[in-house]
Amino acid sequence: FDSGIGGLTVLREARVLMPERSFLYVADDAGFPYGGWEEDGLRQRILSLFTRLLEDHQPEICIIACNTAFTLAGADLRERFPDMTFVGTVPAIKPAAERTRSGLVSVLATPGTVKRAYTLDLIQSFASQCHVKLVGSENLAGMAERWIRGEAVSDEAVLGEIAPCFIEDQGRRTDIVVL
Repeated sequence: FDSGIGGLTVLREARVLMPERSFLYVADDAGFPYGGWEEDGLRQRILSLFTRLLEDHQPEICIIACNTAFTLAGADLRERFPDMTFVGTVPAIKPAAERTRSGLVSVLATPGTVKRAYTLDLIQSFASQCHVKLVGSENLAGMAERWIRGEAVSDEAVLGEIAPCFIEDQGRRTDIVVL
């Protein structure tokens, strides 16, 4: 599940790891992009979608390839559907903190994801020794969707979205950016 087609990269990896399994990919194109939604409305949308999906398709497991969806509604999904296993993607803060040489890490995600308690808890748990800059982008998900569909996306537009991620502090530069 993803808000769009960006989760196809996760699907590709799942197929490599589990070639014997069948997969159903669900993209909520009608709700895309999730970054600008109010939290309560988006949470209700996701719960409603999964109520129908689970009833109609009865999957063994649900993979949520959308940071925004999982950081917002993952706990609610597990509570509402206790017999279902939900696996979700979250910002890769732990591996970034483990690999950084400069101690400077930027997290580039939707505005909702970077401000969410889930993300802040990841930073507290795994990157408290790092300087973590949170950068909310309203436009990057849409650019990624257009690029995946084969549409042109200008370098200038992408650079404009990612430029705030690159910071310098006492001669150190950001060497890890989490998307």
